[in-house]
Amino acid sequence: MDQMIASPGRAARSRQSPQALAEKYARMVPRYTSYPTAPHFHEGVGGETYGGWLGELPEGVELSVYAHIPFCDTLCWFCGCNTKIVQRYEPVAVYLPKLLREIALVSERLPARRACSHLHWGGGSPTLLTAEHMRDLGAALRTAFPLTDDAEFAVEIDPRDLRDDQVAAMAEIGVTRASLGVQDIDPQVQRAINRVQPLDCTRDAIARLRTAGVRALNVDLVYGLPYQDTARLLRSVEAMIALQPARFALFGYAHVPQMKKHMRLIPEEALPGASERFEMAEAAAERLVAAGYLRIGLDHFALPDDAMARCQTEGRLRRNFQGYTADRAEALIGLGASAIGQLPQGLVQNATPLHVYGEAVDADGLATAKGVALSAEDKRRAALIERLMCDLVVQLPDDLAKALAPELAEMEADGLVAMAGQEVAVTELGRPFVRCVAALFDAYLNPAQDRHSVAV
Repeated sequence: MDQMIASPGRAARSRQSPQALAEKYARMVPRYTSYPTAPHFHEGVGGETYGGWLGELPEGVELSVYAHIPFCDTLCWFCGCNTKIVQRYEPVAVYLPKLLREIALVSERLPARRACSHLHWGGGSPTLLTAEHMRDLGAALRTAFPLTDDAEFAVEIDPRDLRDDQVAAMAEIGVTRASLGVQDIDPQVQRAINRVQPLDCTRDAIARLRTAGVRALNVDLVYGLPYQDTARLLRSVEAMIALQPARFALFGYAHVPQMKKHMRLIPEEALPGASERFEMAEAAAERLVAAGYLRIGLDHFALPDDAMARCQTEGRLRRNFQGYTADRAEALIGLGASAIGQLPQGLVQNATPLHVYGEAVDADGLATAKGVALSAEDKRRAALIERLMCDLVVQLPDDLAKALAPELAEMEADGLVAMAGQEVAVTELGRPFVRCVAALFDAYLNPAQDRHSVAV
């Protein structure tokens, strides 16, 4: 098993070409950053329930804390995040005191002794905050959730609006990792997604962060964008490899205009098809591996000395709402409008509309709008899905091995999995389709009703 985890993905042959498999398994399935997934959260779990769950956490439990900044100054048409476009700073200035108040309210409901081993700011764009507000938020979070000595403090960065005083503020409050959105460096692709970001802008942001001492850097790239092809994507990959970030995330663009109306601005005729998406994703992965990055799970890559790579080697890789992570915490506290939290008892999500979120915290209540309490069966299936997504191998219990035998047999014939008794191992050919394998364990999935992104 240790050898499997250290080098996931067995060799396999298939009776079909990779392109044919990409077409066959172009299914709409969840990304499995949680189980049950967000469409199955309900209003029966509110602030009172969440407050009780917080109070039941053992003293001394390690926490992971996520703070959501739901604002951007421009709308990227490919974006699926919960964010609000603002042309002036006033809405951000109004939001921040409410976020600080929520931090205090959540902290009051926790046991007296706790520590934070992972802190993450996401968005939207956290770099829309002024340097002063970055310091205020950092101080409030550190007071409420004291960081462990080896804690990681990560912030998502938009290189286009990163100022020197913000870089200085992040260094001052102890940020250790920055994640930079790049997506693609090609001008035509950038115009088609309304995110014009010259390569020099990204280079400059990385240089300034490193000079300030924020040296652990991630880069996000996206495949499946309009006008993108393999050659263009590889140029983006090569340009980013030259900047030597510690990690890459290579996400597939999820075109869901029925959920995100602004995606209707993207010309659908310019979007690559399933087989083209597969080809460009695999070509980019091969180039990253050739450059010395280890392939992590479905869509991440890390240098061998990075914490994420070490976690995969040791079988400690985790998956949560930020994707793959080296986060070891037992509970994730989500703060801010639309933020999601994960506790041993269940999953919760804050209200998304800013006025509803603000009214809740102004009334000294938790802003939880929905969630789901986890049953024993939920926890069992969640563990199987997480290990499969992280390790690409899992040992099935008797009942699921029997129930899923026909589907797994078909996937084995297609070369996506290798079976050894009740062990299911995703092959290297099957790695891009791991979400389809994980979906077999999802008791809630209803393809006719649920709206998810395409698997490959």
